[in-house]
Amino acid sequence: MKKRPRVVLLVETSNSYCRELLRGIYAYIQENGPWSTYLTEQARGDPAPKWVLDNLQGDGIIARIENRRIAEAVMKTGLPVVDVSAARIVPEIPWVETDDAAMARLAAEHLLDRGFRHFGFVGNDRFHWSKWREEEFVRVVKQAENTCSVFRPQPSGRRLPMNLMEEEKQLVTWIQKLPKPTGVMACYDVRGQQLLDVCHRIGVAVPDEMAVVSVDNDEMLCSLSDPPLSSVIPNTHQTGYEAARMLDRLMSGKSSGKHSLKIAPLGIATRQSSDVLAVADHHISQAMHFIREHACEGIKVDDVLKAVPLSRRVLEHRFKRLLGYSPHDEILRMQFQRVVELLSETALPLATIAEHAGFRHAEYLSVAFKKRYNVTPSEYRRQNQRGNVRK
Repeated sequence: MKKRPRVVLLVETSNSYCRELLRGIYAYIQENGPWSTYLTEQARGDPAPKWVLDNLQGDGIIARIENRRIAEAVMKTGLPVVDVSAARIVPEIPWVETDDAAMARLAAEHLLDRGFRHFGFVGNDRFHWSKWREEEFVRVVKQAENTCSVFRPQPSGRRLPMNLMEEEKQLVTWIQKLPKPTGVMACYDVRGQQLLDVCHRIGVAVPDEMAVVSVDNDEMLCSLSDPPLSSVIPNTHQTGYEAARMLDRLMSGKSSGKHSLKIAPLGIATRQSSDVLAVADHHISQAMHFIREHACEGIKVDDVLKAVPLSRRVLEHRFKRLLGYSPHDEILRMQFQRVVELLSETALPLATIAEHAGFRHAEYLSVAFKKRYNVTPSEYRRQNQRGNVRK
């Protein structure tokens, strides 16, 4: 009878990136196993559990080698190891990682396509992956002959690392000095959420004055952000799958194949934080921001005119010249965007959805929706609703 390999998974379970890595590993096991796996609940950078060092009866390890303690623990076992951390502390260990440069290129192209000419990057210098993303993002936007500012917090006095309050004070100053509009890449979703929160507090309009795109597509974090956060989707599932395939080869006495492997991202989940065209015209940018904030309150173009010092004729002309459509079209676009979200994510009746999206009558919404999407609202809901919906 074939021996079942015993595999230790030193991968934290505290974030969506690593949970998706684990799903990829288990997908490989389902298709090619069985394996016996050992997984403990741990946070990023936690030391390897004591049982890894003491009398471990295992055949292989997949580990996020984030520091020297973990590196020494796994090397001491003498077992085949595959590293899935960007820290790259032990270069001789086979390595599988998401492609950070490719993710940065996607983010840069996403913002370039929206017409931005000024850019920024907010990273975290503690991590290699943040530095790699920064380098590629800056390279791409400068190659397109644009400016790019990088936020680098400076410790004050002897306090290191600085606390969150000090860092956010410096972030406020950095944001205020940026030319507007600016497209900004945050190194990951936690940073992106922090950036949006600071913008909200100091009155910088997102996405009209500053569009933001981050990395990881943690749906909970991105959805809870205000506005919802656009994010590059790493193919973390495939990363975990390939790490398991590599370890399987090593445990069978074969070569790992490629010593290092980088997995390209899947694309970008575009949400409201970057769903904009960069407009240098301050009054049109102001009008667009007003529409985004109030479209679902049932506003009309007359309400927009109260928010900007333009005549209807000038507003309509500038809108069409810069964006190719009218203020009324933008109001409807935002209303239907909300309708689609509520149909997909809730079980609310159409009358309630109409009210939430600023339509006076559910009957009118139903007719207008069918004309716009070629399906009725109920048909759209059946085709797109997720398993768990909120009422």
